[in-house]
Amino acid sequence: MKAVAIIPARGGSKRIPHKNVKSFFGKPMIQYSIEAALRSGLFDEVIVSTDDAEIKKIAEDLGARVPFERPTTLADDFTPLAGVVAHSLQYLRDNEGKDYEAACCILATAPFIHVDDLKKGYRLLSDMKAPAVVPVTSFAFPIFRALKISTEGAIEMVWPEHELTRSNDLPETFHDAGQFYWLETKTFLRDRRLYAKGARPLVIPRYRVQDIDTLEDWERAEKIYRGLHSAQEV
Repeated sequence: MKAVAIIPARGGSKRIPHKNVKSFFGKPMIQYSIEAALRSGLFDEVIVSTDDAEIKKIAEDLGARVPFERPTTLADDFTPLAGVVAHSLQYLRDNEGKDYEAACCILATAPFIHVDDLKKGYRLLSDMKAPAVVPVTSFAFPIFRALKISTEGAIEMVWPEHELTRSNDLPETFHDAGQFYWLETKTFLRDRRLYAKGARPLVIPRYRVQDIDTLEDWERAEKIYRGLHSAQEV
């Protein structure tokens, strides 16, 4: 299958300013995603969708292509990721005559991304004829025993019916690993959904997953990265 990697990277991150190019262990954060995409050998090209001149320069210096400036209507805090990916695919089709069978949306903040995971996802997409493949990881604690804090400041169970249910009797649950999404483009452009009906999971261990939205997330990611690389050196 002809495939393209699309890395969305807007410049207006508020909780972590310039998050996508902020230095993470000596590299701009986006470099981890670009390098993994290029090393995988899976893609005809690696595209970065951005509205920011600094991100554009860094991405191009690293070997990605930035064929357009992302419209401001697709660069605010409320823009859905699916809309950004669809815009990129339609631009490539309408302006460059490129019609890809598969696309991989790779997040710009994915320092734990593995080339092997990208390859496994591609194989799942092609071998299983899946409309999408989403990396997931398991919750560390049964979500059905989750607690919330009421307006009065007291703790309450979200699902009180499971107060006496044994953990072993509850189903294992998973969440999005926040690294990449493999998409069969025909289905995606029709439905505009990353979690397409029939999407397949690619399970990744919890120690290689960290969403990065806040400074606390960033600091935790640093600790995980330092721990992983210290272990490799032993």
